[in-house]
Amino acid sequence: MPSVFHKLKYGLLITVLTLNMLALIVVLSVHVWTYTEAGKVPPKTAVLLHAVHHNLVTSDMKPPKFFVQSGSPTFTREELAIPVSDGSEIEARMYRPIQGEKHPVILYYHGGAFMKGYGDINTHDNIVRTLAARTKSIVIAVGYRVAPEHPFPAAIEDSYDALVWAYDHAEEFGGDPSKIAVVGDSAGGNLATVVSLMARDRKGPEVAAQALLYPLTTFQDVEFDSRGVYDSGYYLLSRNVMMRARDSYTPDENTWALPYTSPLEAEHLYKMPPALVITAEFDPLRDEGEAYAKRLAEHGVAVRALRYNGVMHGFISFYEVMYRGNHGLNQTATFLNQVFHESPQYEPYHLHVYDGVEQSNHFREEAEAYAIGSFLLGRQALSMIPFTQ
Repeated sequence: MPSVFHKLKYGLLITVLTLNMLALIVVLSVHVWTYTEAGKVPPKTAVLLHAVHHNLVTSDMKPPKFFVQSGSPTFTREELAIPVSDGSEIEARMYRPIQGEKHPVILYYHGGAFMKGYGDINTHDNIVRTLAARTKSIVIAVGYRVAPEHPFPAAIEDSYDALVWAYDHAEEFGGDPSKIAVVGDSAGGNLATVVSLMARDRKGPEVAAQALLYPLTTFQDVEFDSRGVYDSGYYLLSRNVMMRARDSYTPDENTWALPYTSPLEAEHLYKMPPALVITAEFDPLRDEGEAYAKRLAEHGVAVRALRYNGVMHGFISFYEVMYRGNHGLNQTATFLNQVFHESPQYEPYHLHVYDGVEQSNHFREEAEAYAIGSFLLGRQALSMIPFTQ
């Protein structure tokens, strides 16, 4: 009859073998996920793409606590209603530093394909909130109206009206009207730079800087390589969505070449504000974003163009769990902080490419990828277990 010691030893052996087997499954699964239809991606990118495409994450899901830094709040949050030129109002949200006054003002235009159901001030609240903290600025998230109910030019007029409102009321809420910047991602990146064009053309408020995160810059049928290679939707933006957005937002084909829909097609871009243009390797909008940065530089605009390899469209939204996303958000905050204090010097166009994670953070990034992978496999396994009432 086996002793208790032998039973414990046998049980421990089975436990160790089981854990090793589970670890091997996680490692192999993540390894397989890194091989995507258009090339190999880093483990962290792979697990996030896998999670999105298997409906294992939702828009309101919070990151695990060990990914989130805690601390005392340094700003307040306020819901706003901004009047626009057609007599109606749009919603907005303002984050304002608790201490000090005469803060720079940032208007943030969210992404979402210009269409209802794809993005709003809530889906991008994490970016807006963190941008306020990292720049110590007043950040206003603009809830511009979207298609199909409100096609072009509603979104650009709302966005411009929000700029004018922020300029006119800046001193009332502790802002500095001489330091106003615009930031946007994807469709919002288009709006941010279009608002800059409108301010220039209409002799409106001076925009100190524009930060464009993987922006859409043309509605024209330009054969960019990135549009063909990464347009399936696996990298979080599909050709079908882009076509639907164009048909909904700009149903009149004659508007596709206008500078206020397609700033890449603008006759000239002189006297535009200094720009940061961030693009992602696995993104159908990559090439047009970089082409726009180059055109800005060709027209004398100080531009920093930065491509992140190994990531997909919208990667900065995952900054809480993705190192490259956090790095991109830091670069955005650094750029804005610098421009608010001194004008950047013009340099000929050069695309800076960020290839990977610093060595000091590489192990953590890999470990987190496998931790998330383990979590996702667990969720998938649970979803396959039938539950009875």
